[in-house]
Amino acid sequence: MPTTSSAGTNPGWLLVAIVTGSDSALRVRVWRELRKLGAVYLHASVCLLPDQPKVAGTVDTLARRVREGGGRARVLRTLLIDPDEQATIIAEQTTLRDDEYRELVERTGEFLTEIDKETQRNRATYTEVEESEADLERFDRWFTSIAARDYFHAPGRERAEAALQQCRDALTAFEAAAVAADTETAPGDTFIPPAEIPARLRVIHSDADQPSAP
Repeated sequence: MPTTSSAGTNPGWLLVAIVTGSDSALRVRVWRELRKLGAVYLHASVCLLPDQPKVAGTVDTLARRVREGGGRARVLRTLLIDPDEQATIIAEQTTLRDDEYRELVERTGEFLTEIDKETQRNRATYTEVEESEADLERFDRWFTSIAARDYFHAPGRERAEAALQQCRDALTAFEAAAVAADTETAPGDTFIPPAEIPARLRVIHSDADQPSAP
């Protein structure tokens, strides 16, 4: 079946119908996996996904697990003949991704506001940098997850990429401020050249450090 990342041609689709029965854990797993792939639901247990090798492999594995767990699963390859229906499904896919990118951008805005606030308060510290790095790593993973199911290149992708770059730039500046605050010499401190440090140290040995008597 033909595949594409553009709404201008007719991509092949996977029509996935899964009924898990009474196994709630399996039902949740199926729902999470299909949503992670970016499924467009036509019914509570029926959805469409682009017929792409990686997607098809994941769906086949999921269907096999459902059958092994006592449920029912069917995966059919199909084409949407009606151009309007095709456009509607692609538009729904794109809208879902745009919504996800928009939420990511909103969270990065909160990230930038927090960094600006901590900078204004002169609270650029290693701990704050570490926390901000963890947030940025989470944003990167989030973006990667959305982009993996963005089969038709939603417009929000560019905005999300730009927002993430803005966060990286802000974190770099924040980290530089933390380094400066943590390593600069305070007024009145005496700088000791490295060559003079050993002569100024007094090494105190504990009893455990003393050599044992022969």
